Amino acid sequence: MIYISLAFLLLIAVVINNAALAVFLGILFSLVYKPNISFISRKISTIPLQIGIVFLGFTISANYILDIGSKYFLWITLFVLLSFFGGLLLSRLFNLNKNLSILLSAGAAICGGTAIAAIAPIIKAKPEELVLSLTILFIFNTIALLTFPFIGSALGMSSIEFGTFAALAVHDTSSVVGSALEYSSESVEVAATLKLGRTLWLIPLILFLNYMNETNLRNAYPKFILFFIIAIIANTLVKFSYETILSLRLISQTFLMVGLFCIGTQSASIKINILTIKPIGFSLILWLLAIPSAYLIVTVI
Repeated sequence: MIYISLAFLLLIAVVINNAALAVFLGILFSLVYKPNISFISRKISTIPLQIGIVFLGFTISANYILDIGSKYFLWITLFVLLSFFGGLLLSRLFNLNKNLSILLSAGAAICGGTAIAAIAPIIKAKPEELVLSLTILFIFNTIALLTFPFIGSALGMSSIEFGTFAALAVHDTSSVVGSALEYSSESVEVAATLKLGRTLWLIPLILFLNYMNETNLRNAYPKFILFFIIAIIANTLVKFSYETILSLRLISQTFLMVGLFCIGTQSASIKINILTIKPIGFSLILWLLAIPSAYLIVTVI
């Protein structure tokens, strides 16, 4: 029965093609069936979403990347650096330990759960620190995915403006793409492109933390980002036809919907008892500072 329900809800998510609905159906499935960590939708986790992002790369040209990226590169750099180092300073007010400070600041500044998972082994974070950081960001990302498209509409943002806003104000790549997907197809391209710019900062962070901790950084960097770049280069060199681009977008959206549904099922792993006031308050304030900053960048440029 559980697999029939899984297939039925996945079909609804893919056919309706609504990011918020896909996450909601995943959460609903999680609440009803409480799948354990070995269940397929939790085991594959963000893999379908990563595949969807790679296919999205086949629909984006390098010229588009250069056009959008050159306009926002300086702002993305400032945003990442201020978010990370500002987060480390702010964490002192909350008396957070060093590992939590680094995990939550890196997640907020760069790419959410991906950054946290990548640097946790390097700084030798405890399992409970990793779970706590991922849980807090999961909650905030879900809120962003469900509410930001409405905020963008209320503020009258264009597709490009919302894509930029989402790429800066939302932590995790999955929620950036999900919220932008809810807004418009153009927003997805802008958001994915600029989010790539933020994610690339994971490289110097890994190198720096590896140097400070003398840790082996093998497999630390998310490989799907490399395949995303290769896909963009392939589209630029081959110049796919309009019909091929439409087909690739359909494949991308299908994987994205499945991935967002799987992310929704991860809510079964949330343990309320590990959530404490200080790390939640720290992350919330850091996020509330990032949101208006992102909107300011969007409106000023």
